[in-house]
Amino acid sequence: MDTTQYKDVYVFCEQREGVVQSVALELLGKARELADALNEKVVAILLGKNIANKAQHLIESGADRVLVVDNDILKDYLTEPYTQAITQIVNEQKPSILMIGATTIGRDLGPRLSARINTGLTADCTKLEIGEERELLMTRPAFGGNLMATIVCKEHRPQMSTVRPGVMKKLAPNAERKGEIVDYKINFDEAKARRVRLVETVKEDKGLIDISEAKILVSGGRGVGDAEGFKKLEELAEVLNAQVSASRACVDAGIIDHSRQVGQTGKTVRPDLYIACGISGAIQHLAGMEESEFIVAINKDKFAPIFNVADIGIVGDVNKILPLLTERLKGMVE
Repeated sequence: MDTTQYKDVYVFCEQREGVVQSVALELLGKARELADALNEKVVAILLGKNIANKAQHLIESGADRVLVVDNDILKDYLTEPYTQAITQIVNEQKPSILMIGATTIGRDLGPRLSARINTGLTADCTKLEIGEERELLMTRPAFGGNLMATIVCKEHRPQMSTVRPGVMKKLAPNAERKGEIVDYKINFDEAKARRVRLVETVKEDKGLIDISEAKILVSGGRGVGDAEGFKKLEELAEVLNAQVSASRACVDAGIIDHSRQVGQTGKTVRPDLYIACGISGAIQHLAGMEESEFIVAINKDKFAPIFNVADIGIVGDVNKILPLLTERLKGMVE
């Protein structure tokens, strides 16, 4: 394949019910960095219904061009119409790089696109950079997170990767940035696109903030014990106006929902404060939280790996320390 005809960094900007998802803005921030290294442009792909008014915000967040595909068939996410739209864009515009958020939508869309346009896909990347030969170096955990593999797609374009929410940093919006907004028309194969219909959307309202968006997290591991131990975490979280999260061990034990899991098989978080309670610090967990601004670790094992990334470490029984910490902080808040 002649790869010289492919250029620019494209980002699929996921929106749900007209709300651009945070991961899209994070990817635009990384795309800006990659495009500047290549001296190319950042192009955002925005699909949906009545979403053209969101395009300017994408420009302010790093895009040079926004391709808006506004169509009734794209109102709700369905695999086939979204795949058709992006496949046509890729075939016509020939991007060098295409980035997608590793959300439930992105994990469904990415592989289908990869097969449709005959290129590779590197999933769950934690690092993206431009190599000496202007290729995209895509780094992701391998072998259960025990090593990091850097993958290159030399012979096919676009170079495709998915990135989990919370891994990359958004740019601060710049209202003075200028860009081009294109009303892009897609020729849908409606017979195929309408084979699957969305009959009903059922939302589960847990009244919780997504942990990847939380500013403060109180996170529990195997050392917390059981559900009774997690009540102590919840009491501390209430005082700090924080969210409760957990390591995989607690999710597997059925103590807490998977949506609260931090780590390689959970979510990547970057809060201002991360309090790790009874978490040993396996590499799979560290991969999901080590970029936190400030880390406090509580563990009775003074040799626990979590202390290697902690800013403050407390050696002791978490179930004795948490109530004392909660009471002290409660007095300070009051």
